[in-house]
Order: sequence, then C-alpha cells, then structure tokens
Amino acid sequence: MKTGLRSLSTGAAMFAIAIALPLHAQDQAGAEQVPQAAEDDMASNDIIVTATRRASPLSDVPIAVSAVTAQSLQNSGASDIRQLNQLAPSLLVSSTGSEANGSARIRGIGTVGDNPGLESSVAVFIDGVYRSRTGAGLNELGEIERVEVLRGPQGTLFGRNASAGLLNIVSKKPEFNFGANGEVTYGNYDFWRLSGRVTGPITESLALSLDGVYSKRDGFYDLVDTSGNKVGDTNDRNRYFLRGQALFEPTDALSVRIIGDYTNRDESCCGAAYIDTGEKVGTAPNNYTLNPSNRIATILQRQGGFFPNPGDPFSRNLSITPGRDYVSKLKDWGVSGEINYDFGGAKLTSITAYRDYKSQDFGDYDYNTADLLYRDPGTFRQFKTFTQELRLQGSAFGDKLDWLIGGYYANEKLTLRDNIRFGNDYGPFAACRLLAGTGNTQSPLLTAGLLNPASPGCMTPTARAAVTAQLGALAPLLVPGLDALSSIRNAGDVDSRYFQKSTNWALFTHNIFHITDRLDLTVGVRYTHERKRFSADLNNDNAVCSALQVRRPGAPNDLYDVATNPAFGAGASLAQGILTLGCLGNGSPALNALDLQDGFKDGEFSGTGVLSYKATDDLLLYASYSRGYKAGGYNLDRFELGSTGLNPVPAVFSPRTNADASSLRFAAEKVNAYELGLKFSQRHWSANIAAFRQEFSNFQLNTFNGTSFVVQNINGCGSALSATRTCDNSDVKPGLISQGVELELTASPVRNFTVTGGLTYARAKFANRLVGSGDGSVPLDPALFLLPGSINSNAPEIVTTASMAWTPELGSSGLSGLVYVDGRMTSDFNTGSDLFPEKAQDGFAVVNARIGIRGPEQKWAVEFWGQNIFNQNYQQVAFSAPLQSSSPANSTIGQLGIGTTTMANQLITSYLAEPRTYGITLRGRF
Repeated sequence: MKTGLRSLSTGAAMFAIAIALPLHAQDQAGAEQVPQAAEDDMASNDIIVTATRRASPLSDVPIAVSAVTAQSLQNSGASDIRQLNQLAPSLLVSSTGSEANGSARIRGIGTVGDNPGLESSVAVFIDGVYRSRTGAGLNELGEIERVEVLRGPQGTLFGRNASAGLLNIVSKKPEFNFGANGEVTYGNYDFWRLSGRVTGPITESLALSLDGVYSKRDGFYDLVDTSGNKVGDTNDRNRYFLRGQALFEPTDALSVRIIGDYTNRDESCCGAAYIDTGEKVGTAPNNYTLNPSNRIATILQRQGGFFPNPGDPFSRNLSITPGRDYVSKLKDWGVSGEINYDFGGAKLTSITAYRDYKSQDFGDYDYNTADLLYRDPGTFRQFKTFTQELRLQGSAFGDKLDWLIGGYYANEKLTLRDNIRFGNDYGPFAACRLLAGTGNTQSPLLTAGLLNPASPGCMTPTARAAVTAQLGALAPLLVPGLDALSSIRNAGDVDSRYFQKSTNWALFTHNIFHITDRLDLTVGVRYTHERKRFSADLNNDNAVCSALQVRRPGAPNDLYDVATNPAFGAGASLAQGILTLGCLGNGSPALNALDLQDGFKDGEFSGTGVLSYKATDDLLLYASYSRGYKAGGYNLDRFELGSTGLNPVPAVFSPRTNADASSLRFAAEKVNAYELGLKFSQRHWSANIAAFRQEFSNFQLNTFNGTSFVVQNINGCGSALSATRTCDNSDVKPGLISQGVELELTASPVRNFTVTGGLTYARAKFANRLVGSGDGSVPLDPALFLLPGSINSNAPEIVTTASMAWTPELGSSGLSGLVYVDGRMTSDFNTGSDLFPEKAQDGFAVVNARIGIRGPEQKWAVEFWGQNIFNQNYQQVAFSAPLQSSSPANSTIGQLGIGTTTMANQLITSYLAEPRTYGITLRGRF
C-alpha cells in the first residue's frame, strides 16, 4: 500500500501538471483526420466527429467517448490497442496465457479472455467490422487514422452489442494523391520493426493503398535450466501484417471501399513467473507466519522442479519442462466491403465482411520444470465469421428529426481443439500431494524423506507400511488407489474439439429529435435475436480414471462409496482426492462415447435515451439512460462438464453423460446505465465531465480456480442468503455496480505545445451478497468467496493519464523538433478474478518518452524513444499455478480462519508486464 500511495502522489502531480499546462483535446471522438500541416496549430477545439454516425462538432455530441489520433499513437509508440492504456484513463487492456486471450476493460468492467466461449464486454470494431474477441486488437494495426473509445453500453449505432463499451479502430483510406511513407525502428532486445504504406490513384475514380508491418524481437524472459544456465527465451515477437484497400468513387453519391488484410504470427508466448511460493499458517488473513518451506514446492523440487527467481520474479528467468516450449501461432485474415450511397434525402451504408481467425497456443501448462500439464501442438481456436450491416439515415420534418434505422446479421463458427494432457510427472506429483497433508505441520512422511515420486503411490516401503496401518480397513481400497493415481503419465486429450455456432440478427434505430434549437432528445432502440448451438467431440486416453470410477456391489467396496461417506473422515478425504486428481477435468475414455449437444435462443430489447441541452454556444449538458446486452454462451472446458453448482456429489466422481452438456451454458449479461455529462468548449480550451452508474445483472465472470475455468453469472441478493447460500428469485438484484466520474480537460493556447490529461474514478463493486445465477438458485462458486462487497479485479479506482508534446521550429529552414512524454498512474488493484490477496498489485506509474528532429513538411524524421522509461515493475494478471496447492481449501490467506482452514500454500504465478524498452526510429514520406 505504501508503494500505491507513492504512485498515487506521482500520478496526482502528473495530473496537476496536465491541468496547469495548456491541454490538447483528448476527447477527439471520431475526429476527422487532422491534416499533418495543422499538427502544430491546434487553436480550435471545433473538431468534427462521427461517433453518432453523423458529422457533428465534438462539443455537440452528448456521449462519453475519447479518441486517439494517428499522431498521438505514433508519439506513444503504439502498434496495438494495449498501448491505448497510456492515453485513455477509463480503458485497461491486458493479455494472459496468449495474446489471443487479450482482455479490454472500460470503467472497471470487462471479460477475461482465456475462454473463447465468452464474448467481450468491450467489443472491438476495425473499419466497421466486428472482431470476434478482443485479442484480435493485439495484432499490428498498420496505418491508423484514429481509435475511438466509447464508454458505456453500445448497440444502437454499431452492429454488435457491447455491454461495457467499444473500441472503434479506423484505418487510413486510400488517397487520390500519390504518396508513400515508411519507417525503420531498432531497439533493445534486438527489436526490429519495419512499416510502410503506398497509396495513389489508378483512375480519377479509383484509388488503391497497401500498407504493411514486420516486427521481430527477442523475448522478455530468459529460459534457464536447473543449473541456471540460459537455454532460450520466450515472450518474443515475430509477426507481419499486410492490408490492401481500394476506394472507388464514380460519383459524388457513391463510394465503395474494399479492404483485405492478413496477419501472421509465429512467436513464443506466454511465460509466467512465480510471485509467491510461501506456505502460510495462521488464524486470519492478517495473522499468519511462514513455514520454512512449502510442501508443494518441495514435491516439485524432488521431481526436478526449479524456481529460478526466489523473491524476485522481475529478474525474468523461467524454468519450464524441456521440450514444452511456449508456441503462439496466428493466421488472421479477412475481406470487407463498405458501400455508401446518397439518395439525396437519405444515405445508405452497407458493410459486408468475412473473417477467419486461427490461433495455436501450446506448451508447458504448469509453468515449472516438473512435467505436470501441457497443451499439445494440435491445440487451436478458430473463428469463421460472416457479418452484414445495413444502415439508412436521413432527416425529416424540416430537419427537426435526424433518423437512422439499421439491421445486422452475423454468423460465427467457433472451433476449439483443446488437448490438455498430463505430463510425465503428473501421477507421482498427485499422489505425493495427497500424502503431504493439509495441516499446519507438514506430514512426517514428507519431512523425513519417506515420500518418493519414483516409488509407486509416492511411498517408500517404510511409508507404505505407515500409510497402510493408518488407513486400517480402508487400506485395500485406498493404497491401490494411490498406486493407480501415481501411474498416470502422458495421458489426456487426444483430439478433443468443441464447437459453438452462433447466429445473430438485430434491428435498431437511433433518432435525434430537435425539440428546440438548443434542446435535443435522442432515442435509440434495438432488438437482438441470438441463437447458439454447442457440440463437442471429446477423445481422452486417461484409462486410470475409468478404473478409479468403477462401482462394485456392496459397501464400502469402491472409492465412490468411501468418498461420499463422511463417517470415514480422513479416509473419505483421501478417496475424494484420488478421484478428483485421477479424473481431473473429467479426463476419461468414457468421454469418447458421448455426443454432447445443446442449444438456446434468446431475444432482447436494448437501447438508449439522451436528453441534451445546449445552455450556451459553449456549454452542453446531457443526461442519458442505456440498456445494454451481451449474449450468453458456453464454457468450452470439459473440466466443468456436469458441474452445476448444485451437485450433491462432485461431478468428477462419476462418468459424465450427454445430459451434462447444458451445464456448460451461461446466460446473457445485462446492464442498466445512467450518465450525467457536461461539455464546455471554447476556442482555446475545453472541459468534459461525466458521472456514471452502471448496474450489471448476470455478469459473466470467468475465473481460473487452479484446476479449471469456472464461468458464473454473478447476481446480488437484497436480503440475507439462505442456509444453502441462495435467495429467492424476487430478491435478486444487480451483482456488480460500476459508478464514478470521468474528467477530461483540453486547451491549446499556443502553437507547437500541447498537453493532454484525464482522470477516471471508477468504483466497480460487487454486491454484499452474491449468487451464481439469475434466479438466485445457484450459490456463488466456492472459489469466489472473496467477491461479495469487494472491488472487481483489474479495476483500479483511480487512473490518471497525461501527455505533453512540444514541436518547436528549429530555425527558418523548415526543421522542427519533437519532445514528447506521456504517463499513466494507476491506484492499487487486484489482478485475479478470484481476488486472492496474493494477486494484488500496488499502484504504479508508467512513463513513455520520445525526442527527435523532423525535416521540412515532416518529409523525414529521426526519433529516439523509450517505453516504461523508469522500468516500472508490475504485473498484468496473477493466477493460481495449476494444481499447485494442497487442496482448494488451502489456497489463499483469505481462507485462514474460515471453517477449519489454518494453512494456505497455493503457488501464485503471474504474467508480468513489459520491462523498459528503448530505441531509434527513422521515418520518411513523399
């Protein structure tokens, strides 16, 4: 917290500077491209925006939206949407196990991207085309005109619904004047980036453009062997991007724009470092001591596990299983056509697109040298998406009404081939873990060296005799069970595929009634119809699970009988552990015979209403209400098959059936959003303030509990929960509320000097009593016990951003300089969706800088740059290392003192943010 306060003070100072100095427009939503020659003459805030699909001055648009221009992106060194964090305080973009798992959050609300079955709460559009998941925006973007960040629910202006916000990325169109530009960048980590664009006319009515990017660098992590010697690296970069465009304008009324693009990545990603390997013993989260060692770490070390960063994860050394290198391959391509035709009284817009996105991400899945879990090279996710959007807009009643009607259709086919396999060390590790105990004092079998991963059941002869004697009459069942468990090696998915087919159509309208010259009423309505179908073809070769699940006549005569009888005490706990770890994730050949299928249909109205008043020519006041919607779907993870939240017996204890398919379904996310805003704009400065409240029902929460990804619809209850931790349907209320204030100040009183600033206070807080379904009948998952009354993950309450650009003229020869700095200060937040205290991140500040010299009319430039110039260490997302705790009840200090839990030893790993980078860029154009 001390670090957080220090960063908060730094950020406050940054923002104070942003207020005190002349500020440049940050809220340039949908701004038409500012000519390069006008870059240093920002004396006017009268920027034309198209965020409402109508060309209007920014100060007249009553919505909360920010935009980042091409020049700002270039100055900040942004090549994908992740760098927008530096320029948009309400936005947070991060990535986890692969860049395909990118996640965007606005006002503290977003969707964790690890599960492809979930759509994003923050939608991404590129040139008007919806991208299936946020990770598509983590590719190279090429030549960009602007990026718009729309805050709050969207749906009546863009094709696809979004419950929290939207990123609209607009690339540069072909031009009817010939031109070309290019740049070469070199930086530390042997970073090379080459980019260029050429455009020009073919005829008087046809112009073409082609732009491309190639990027390559070494990894941010070193891979080391058990002796600490470097054997490789990971989190590197090796990618290229191409985009070709044609713009056909045969008449003033007709415009046709065709775009084709292709992205290729062949990289090593993504490694994670251990940030907490301690074993804590105590009676409360703030009252514990550390054991001399962590029993889980001890077992891993006996299997060859190595921890190369004791106490210092930011030394960025990783040790993983040899032959299980991280691989991230991507092929993403698509074509789109946009047609605009002006009938005179109305304008028709059609956007048709097809996209094919395939990402392969595999390698070590336990993040340790010991070989516990891995994804094999056959793993991939693929989206094939066709979309069609139509809009017709015009004016009526003597321009008293600006009307817009539209329709949208999308057909998306998602295929996930997810082959998770047990490694060569899994079985011995699982048996050793069960015998190491869960008490405050580690098992004498472990401390005396009597647990040996190389022995059947992890038991030396001495240990076997002791365990047999302790189990008594249950020994004939449990000891062979341990032996069988320890024999699991190199087993799991062979060719397991999940399929989700989505068909979506919608009708929408967005209308502005000009009641008086200064008073407007905006009404937008949308009806969305969603149909999704799920199927799976699972293939698994873990034969040990089938043997462990066998039921025998008489009782107790099998592991199921023992595991489900509390009277057997420690014996029941051991039987539960054998079944759970031996059949982890329902991994069994019994899956092979299943024909899993399910489907649902959903229809929902959403919309918006805005009352805006132009009090003076300089001042706009507005109040709005929006109803947002995000479709439901399926948790594409066999680990949760059959788990409903109401199981009297854990699903993993028995073989699964076709009837379990519906257990993977989750419901649509909905939000009611309220906003009050003020926009004040004069020639040299402006101020925008928005106060908001967003109430989310059925919030789709995806969390990794150390074993599987759990998806629940989070809702609140108005009164006390029942003994079963549920509530009546009539008592259900929103489960997550985000509310706060956003402030943007802009000014530009002098040439050649601009500053931007922003401040967001957003409190995204869960209700004090939570359930896991919309009708209150499903209790909150035990892994989420810390959520009630807490702030959402990755939702810092205070964020400030500021930037300064000085472009002085150098003499009279046309030369100019560039001095640029931007910064983002973030207050404390928790990076784990289960909110374990071990996953907290103190507040921090990140600063980028750039200095250079530019030729006349900026025909050439030489720039030296640095990102994260103070080498701030911080993490993106921390998570529970797979399987690496004594049990789910012994995972976090947050459990200490709850029930009988007095020990917590979950090993925590984290995807760290990028370190300091620096380099030089040469660019030219003609």
